[in-house]
Amino acid sequence: MATEREAKAQGFKRINFFKGFLTTEHDWNEAERYHLDKRKLHNRLCHAPGVVPGYAGELKVTARARGDLSFEVQPGYALDGQGNDLVLWETQIKTIIPEEYKLPQTLYVVLRFVEELSDFIAYKENLEYKGHRRVLESCKVEISQTSPDIKQEVELARILLEKGATRIRDARDPHDPRANEIDLRWAPRAGVSGSFLDTTTKQRIHTVLQAQRRAFFHMARDGKVQTAHDALSAILSASALAAADQLDLRNVFDVMGLILEMQQEVAVDVEVNHPTLAQRKEFADFRKNVEILKGLMAERRFTADALQNLCAYQQKAGEIIASVFAGGPPVQLDDEPRTAASPAKKSGTMDWEAVKAISQMDLPNEIDVDGQTWVQVDKIDVMDKDSEEKHGLVINDAKDSYRSRQKLKYPDGTVIEDVGRAHVGGYAQFTVSGLKAGKQLAVIRRMDYVYGDYEIEFFIDGKNAGVCSCAGTDRVHRWRNWPYVINADLITKDKVTVKQNAGTAGRDINMFRYWFYQPK
Repeated sequence: MATEREAKAQGFKRINFFKGFLTTEHDWNEAERYHLDKRKLHNRLCHAPGVVPGYAGELKVTARARGDLSFEVQPGYALDGQGNDLVLWETQIKTIIPEEYKLPQTLYVVLRFVEELSDFIAYKENLEYKGHRRVLESCKVEISQTSPDIKQEVELARILLEKGATRIRDARDPHDPRANEIDLRWAPRAGVSGSFLDTTTKQRIHTVLQAQRRAFFHMARDGKVQTAHDALSAILSASALAAADQLDLRNVFDVMGLILEMQQEVAVDVEVNHPTLAQRKEFADFRKNVEILKGLMAERRFTADALQNLCAYQQKAGEIIASVFAGGPPVQLDDEPRTAASPAKKSGTMDWEAVKAISQMDLPNEIDVDGQTWVQVDKIDVMDKDSEEKHGLVINDAKDSYRSRQKLKYPDGTVIEDVGRAHVGGYAQFTVSGLKAGKQLAVIRRMDYVYGDYEIEFFIDGKNAGVCSCAGTDRVHRWRNWPYVINADLITKDKVTVKQNAGTAGRDINMFRYWFYQPK
């Protein structure tokens, strides 16, 4: 078997068995060496060296709750510059002994590849035949005083240890660690190709970013909010990474964190430079969502569940901006005069929040929302046999479902009696007809608002259409007409199938009547 240097001139040679081939230990060792060299070559040329993200504890170095100079290294996987696989199977504990170093000094926590012979055997029948049956590949956590060489070792952390230090801590600010704190900034990340997210989550991220792009485009163009351009740039960058299939739990929180930073700048900009917009209820809702997102990011729980929560609130933030800017003529701001290019808002118009409180048994054929006329294209009278069959209304996979008759009040005190269905878990599905392709679709559901504070995932013909948040409750005025607007690109024909999935465990999703509207 040729060495790798010889392989450059001759090519790699692999063993070829044939009848009568007499093999020796040399042949078998060379056969193993062939596979090792090929794997290391692939690792060196196709993957950057460093810690492989997403596996086990990612070799994270953390302080121990003992108030001393010990730390833990979590299990994980890394590649060094030689292409060796470094797998740490169990948590390792190391203690710094100050007397061994000249302090103050920067100490480096490194992981080194180790090979050792194992499983020794000697045959008593013939002592000439003996040897190690295996080679154990492992790795070792060490504390080094010299700057790490990525060809020989992978840096996991560094600590600037002061003279007289009695304990080390996790960094209070990971971006600016102090003396005697664990600095994780220098640990290299191995290159990994492709996203490991499931297709449903990928589609949800795509939907969220798409909604954000449209919303902040209109905010920048129509609303003249300058910082919206910066938010739009961050969203476009994230969209490019998603299109290249490079977003997953390794980096999606960092990327979304950049978008959140720009959204915070937008909030400040609007407060300072656009006071009329700042006084609108929608903007207060936007700021509330931004604060919730800040809290989620501060928790640093970078899990699949946390990503779903992040997407839900980012979806809501985009919807709020879109409800102000994307649905009609530009919003008139304090610092710009009215011109022929910025027409006045329609008289008698309302916003989607006002639609929730329309106190009629049936909603009108046309409604004006944020300066745009919406036309009713279809409706479902829940519990009416003909209407349900016409629209294929079914409830599937529910833990519980039931019928309900309620005589309740709208916020203005109007009393209406209606019948409907409810389900716990699972999903409701129905078809909507009479649509115009390429136009938004508003789904408005009469609901009993005493059962609130839940989320619904919508799917249109199997494609994720985002999350509708039914925030809040009302135990006195319980009727609401809850709206959710589906993006126009999901409406591709005159009839679609809508799936309404219960996104919050254990909550009752009730429905007494549906109305469906599209822009005129």
